[in-house]
Amino acid sequence: MSGLPRLTIAARDRAPGDSLAAGCFEDRELDLRGLDRGLAGSLSGLHQRAGWKGREDQRLATLHGNLAVSLGGLGKAGDLTPQRLVRWLTETVDLARTNGAEHLSILLPHHPQTLGRAAISRVLRAVPLAAYRFDHYRSPGRDGKTPRGRGRLGEISVIPPRGEEDAYRREASTAIAVAEGVALARDLGNTPASDAHPGWIEDRARALAADAGLEITVLEGDELAERGMGGLLAVGRGSPHPPRLVRLDWKAPAAGEDTPTLAVVGKGVTFDTGGISLKPPTGMDEMKFDKCGACAAIALAHTVASLDLPIHLKVYAPLAENMPDGRSYRPGDIVRCYNGKTVEIIDTDAEGRMILADALAWAVDEKPDALLEMSTLTGACVIALGYEAAGLYTPDDALAAELQAASIASGERLWRLPLWPEHVEQMKGVHADLKNAGPRWGGANTAAAFLSQFVGDLKRWAHLDIAGVAHVGHDQEEHPGATGYGVSLATEWIRASIPG
Repeated sequence: MSGLPRLTIAARDRAPGDSLAAGCFEDRELDLRGLDRGLAGSLSGLHQRAGWKGREDQRLATLHGNLAVSLGGLGKAGDLTPQRLVRWLTETVDLARTNGAEHLSILLPHHPQTLGRAAISRVLRAVPLAAYRFDHYRSPGRDGKTPRGRGRLGEISVIPPRGEEDAYRREASTAIAVAEGVALARDLGNTPASDAHPGWIEDRARALAADAGLEITVLEGDELAERGMGGLLAVGRGSPHPPRLVRLDWKAPAAGEDTPTLAVVGKGVTFDTGGISLKPPTGMDEMKFDKCGACAAIALAHTVASLDLPIHLKVYAPLAENMPDGRSYRPGDIVRCYNGKTVEIIDTDAEGRMILADALAWAVDEKPDALLEMSTLTGACVIALGYEAAGLYTPDDALAAELQAASIASGERLWRLPLWPEHVEQMKGVHADLKNAGPRWGGANTAAAFLSQFVGDLKRWAHLDIAGVAHVGHDQEEHPGATGYGVSLATEWIRASIPG
């Protein structure tokens, strides 16, 4: 796993490390009470400099002895959102790393976005993740050990708002475990398909299961065929790396008879060329991120076990590589899935729903109380929501409310989209029960409607289309790569589902 810096909670009367950064609002005074007198004087001096307004784009720095001290603008207090706060934390960590800091302290302002369990958890996850880098493939630097480009930042201390130290310490261990889960999902997602084929993902899942006390079951080859999992077999047929379906099972020793069983399904297309319906070459390098739903689901299982949450969780990760080959499935083929439904193949690039069909049907067959599925399913959802939110589809209003609450608490945005009978009608096949691609318009909706045909009578199920949020593209941000989206949100949802 990519090493995250050590996270500690520090008191206001001492600022450990060699660098300190403080956040300040445009329309509020800087709260210096409880700080070391000399440090308070340095921060006050920055705050009083001519031209300082506290705008988001402002930063000032000075030295307090051997301590590098900086003041960062947060804009108007009423405009601060979780996303803006995370951006400031990320920029702060980046600057400290660039300047060669080894131990950074961050002085947080008193604000609703830094107070309360959910906000504290968001902050304590965001701080170490701001230092995340995927550098497994970089050549060694001058020391012959550290990857080239990695800074020396090894520890970050958070100095909470005045009077909130105990609240931050109570939440720290859980937030760190979730941050490590997000980093794990990013590592899996960022690993290129030359290594991260279905067998490699299985090996990682086995190692994680052994580490966390999870039970693991893997279906492949003849067993997939015997169970009638034609969707997964069809998609993976053109690759030299055979498909498989991984299930991770966590049942906490403390779980009682009333403990719900939750299922999480994640799409794991380790690389998606589009198959016979070949994708355009531009941007195809980013198709290694088509496995991010499975990566998040696998990391979630490890996180839940690490936290020893008193819940019964089953995670399903269908894994396949969609490649063009003489054995590949073709447009016009008819495929029979695990629940017996037949699907006419219109587009081999609509492969994610085919492998999910089998995984969903198997998950529902094992009778969970609720099911959450995450997949980089459609470009149409990116057109609808951009890169800021995942699409939420569910027929259950109560489950939608639960997931929206988890979204707010985690800071991972969701937006509910329609799941109407008309969308199911548009996915009916000509020579089979269904077809795997519908009309151009509303493609995210019709894809969700297709998935709805594989959940049987289960009402408490939800599909998250994470295509726009699972990774940051080369043209979007300074740090492109997998985001680990879904680990934090699903952990919040699971914690809220624990009885009592």
